[in-house]
Amino acid sequence: MQFVYIPKCVDGTIYTGCTNDIDARLARHLQGYVEYTKTRLPVELVFYCAFKNKEDAFAFEKYLKSGSGIAFRNMHFIKRSSSG
Repeated sequence: MQFVYIPKCVDGTIYTGCTNDIDARLARHLQGYVEYTKTRLPVELVFYCAFKNKEDAFAFEKYLKSGSGIAFRNMHFIKRSSSG
């Protein structure tokens, strides 16, 4: 299995990644081994999904990093805090 996952950083930024071991990969994020998130800890997993093959997972990850994919991600996967 291959996973596409989205953790939200403490500063509100979003990371999108792909891995075959989601628990180990999240541990690496939380331990500061991932360049993008190491200065934005802690991170909170907000979404993940599993794929049977790498090609489909990488294609979905690539989509989520595109303009329309970011809009889709924000609308469907990112919890918004309520104000007022």
